[in-house]
Amino acid sequence: MDKFSYEANGYNRHEVNQFVGDVITQTEGIIQRVKDQRSEIEKLKKELEHYKNLEETLKMSIIRADKQAEEIKRMARSEGEEIINDAKTNASIIVNDALLRSERIENNADILEKNIVIFKQKLRAIVEQQLEIVDEIEVLELDTK
Repeated sequence: MDKFSYEANGYNRHEVNQFVGDVITQTEGIIQRVKDQRSEIEKLKKELEHYKNLEETLKMSIIRADKQAEEIKRMARSEGEEIINDAKTNASIIVNDALLRSERIENNADILEKNIVIFKQKLRAIVEQQLEIVDEIEVLELDTK
């Protein structure tokens, strides 16, 4: 604290007035800084509120995105299962058709084998008949000589 010099009627008025002026200037500076700081605080509060709102919006967006991702995964699983089921059904149809064709081919092969056996038997019978005729011709030729 400043010390004031004494005069006849008390402290030196000029020094006191100077001191009071300095105090007023400093006080006004402090008041202005407080006003500026309050203004800055209000500005920061508004920004904070804006960022809180933005954060809340982002949280909600993330939650919605997660829900949509889960729904997409569920739908993909469902569609995948449907595709697999369709593929299994189609595979079963193809296998059944192949089995039926295979069975028909086997039946045809059996019939062909039976026909070959019958053909061989008939051919053998014809050949034997022809041989008998040849034998009879030889006997007839021998008798005529």
